[in-house]
Formats: sequence, C-alpha cells, structure tokens
Amino acid sequence: MKLKRFYLRYYPPGIILEYEKRGYLRSKSIDLFDLTPETNPDELVEEIRQSEPLVTESRADQVKQLILRLQQKQGQKNHRFCFFKELKAHVLPLTNVAFDKSGSRFITGSYDRTCRVWDTASGTELHTLEGHKNVVYAIAFNNPYGDKIATGSFDKTCKLWCAETGICFHTFRGHMAEIVCLAFSPQSTLVATGSMDCTAKLWDVETGEEVAALCGHTAEVISLCFNTVGNQIVTGSFDHTVSIWDVASGRRVHTLIGHRGEISNVQFNWDCTLIVTGSMDKTCKLWEAVSGKCVTTLVEHKEEVLDVCFDLSGQLIATASADGTARVFSAATHQCLVSLVGHDGEISKICFSPQGSRVLTASSDKTARLWDVQSGSSLQVLDGHTDEIFSCVFNYEGDTIITGSKDNTCRIWY
Repeated sequence: MKLKRFYLRYYPPGIILEYEKRGYLRSKSIDLFDLTPETNPDELVEEIRQSEPLVTESRADQVKQLILRLQQKQGQKNHRFCFFKELKAHVLPLTNVAFDKSGSRFITGSYDRTCRVWDTASGTELHTLEGHKNVVYAIAFNNPYGDKIATGSFDKTCKLWCAETGICFHTFRGHMAEIVCLAFSPQSTLVATGSMDCTAKLWDVETGEEVAALCGHTAEVISLCFNTVGNQIVTGSFDHTVSIWDVASGRRVHTLIGHRGEISNVQFNWDCTLIVTGSMDKTCKLWEAVSGKCVTTLVEHKEEVLDVCFDLSGQLIATASADGTARVFSAATHQCLVSLVGHDGEISKICFSPQGSRVLTASSDKTARLWDVQSGSSLQVLDGHTDEIFSCVFNYEGDTIITGSKDNTCRIWY
C-alpha cells in the first residue's frame, strides 16, 4: 500500500487517508471524535502512528498540521456572515445549490435546463452544463473528490459531467418519468437516481451502464441517501413508505411502514445505525437501520414536515415544517431540545453547520436564518432575496453559505 495524500474531515473531526492498493485508489478515515482545542497534538500524532501503519514518521508533521487546523476550526464559534455577492445565475428560477468539498466551487440547477458551475471566491461562472431538454432539478458533486458532477432532469435522464472541463461523460437513460433526486456513492463509483416513475436506479460512473433498478415503491421516489459505508441506500416515496436496499445485489432489505403521508426526506446518520424520515403527516420518525424498526415518532409540528436532517455527529436531528417553525431533537433521548420560531412562512430547507452549533433554515418569507442550537435563538437573518428561498447550504468548513431563490438568483455569504 502506498499513501497518496490526506484530506481533512472537519465535522465529525477526522483525517481521511487516500492510498493506492493493487493499482486502485482507496480511502480510510481516522476519526477524532474526542479532539478538543486542548488536545496535545504531539501525543495524538503518536497515538495515530501506532495504530495506523500508513502514517509513517515522515508524515508525522503533516498530520500534526492537520490536527492544528482542526483545533483552530473548533474554536471558531461566533462567525457572523456578511453578504458578499448576488449572482443572477439563471433566466428562470433555481432548483438546487451544492458545494464541492473544498468549498471553492458550487453548482446551481435551474428551470432554464442548465446547471452552472461557479467560483466561490469571485462569484464568476466557470462552466454552463447544457444538454438537458427540461428542468435540471437534482445536482451533486462527487465529494470528497469533486471532479465530477451529476445532474438529474425532468427530461427523464441523468448526466455525468467533468467538473474541470464541463464535458459530458455519460447520459443515463432508462427512467420513464422525471428524475427528482440523486446521489453519488461514498466511493464515487455509482450514481443513484430517484424518479417520478416510482423507481430508483444505480448507474456505473465509469461505464455509464445501469447497474440495478430498485423496484417496489408504488408512487414517486422523492428522496434517497447512501449510508457512509456505501453498502446500503435508503429511498423515500410518496407511497408513505421508506425502503432500505442492499447496493451490491439491488435487493430490498426492509420496508419502513408507519407514516400516514408522503415522505419528504430520508437520511442515514454518520455511523449508519439510524435513519430519519420526514413526512407530510406532520411527523418525523427515527428507525433502526439494521432491523428496520421504528424507534420513535416525533410529533411536535402542526403542519407537514418538509425537511429533516442529522447533524454530522448523528447526535441531533433538525426538522423544518410548513407551520413556519423548526425543531432540534436529541437522537438519543428523542426530546425536543429547542423550537426555532421567527420565520413568517413555511420552512422548506434545514441544515446544521458542520460544527453542529448552528442551524440554517430557508423560508418562503424570502429570508434564511441562522439559529443557535443550544438556546434556539435567532442569530442572524439573511435577507435580500425578492422571492422564496428554497435552498441553503454551508460549505464544508462552515464559513460560507449559499442561498438559492425563486427570484432566479443565488447569494454568497461569508
């Protein structure tokens, strides 16, 4: 085995080793869950060296520098975001925004049938990905690598692009209706697509061939998510159910039954033990990934739950609702820790900062808000859009935000 390079994983804190084995590029992670600003970096480096043969003495100083960067990032808790630039990104409303892992680039999808690649620091357009014949709805970088982009369209196809040149590698054809969600596998070898044709499909990134059709839902597949290992994928459907699939065989392992309304979002936690689901039945449910059993039902909201997510440690759950409020729950005790009250319209998107100390929400009231996870207080209102905000995202380090709006623009906040 030959070590090629290191990546930082900020939250949960850790270092990713990229190495070559038998001609193939592979990766493994060193988790640093107990890292604090007070941790002695020299002692920690020595512990890592003793447990990981790939980290040789010649690499020790490099590992130490990464640990120091992680500790520095942990100390940055009071950053206030300032508006940097508004991009008149498209001639029709945006659908989604997404960062690459470094945060140096981001992409926007739109009803104008294109996906655009942007430089974050300058706000300049790098590429326009053209070729779809209908709305570009679902978009993603193949993080952590960031060299490929997938776009899913209402034209029933998914396209795979080179992030560096904008060249289209493959067009995945096979769905019979609009593609509304997609994801890269953690190893970036597969793309999963979910469609209004009631199926999800797995595609080979190298060959462009269909690997598996995940059939079993009786209504639209609206959300999907790989676990962090990449051996399972979960799909949420308008048929009120969630399915867990084995990636290698394409076989359905469990059907999660219990919701009484359409599923709005599904997500695995970091260690692949839990799945969280949001639904139009006004509830959020927590499930065991191994058994498929429902652990608890979170019933705080008065209207539909439009989005749900874990923080990166898997210890917290955030929910966003059409009732104009958001909630933060403990994944362990299932208690509602704080209610986030302040928006004047429904909240369609919610996400944690990588540090886990803040929550970001996007609302139909034309604003996004930053909230303190511990107190539930509103820390900052990100305003300036002239129509509803439906997409908001942190970069990997948590010091940049992109908001996307129905007003055809996105805004960069530092």
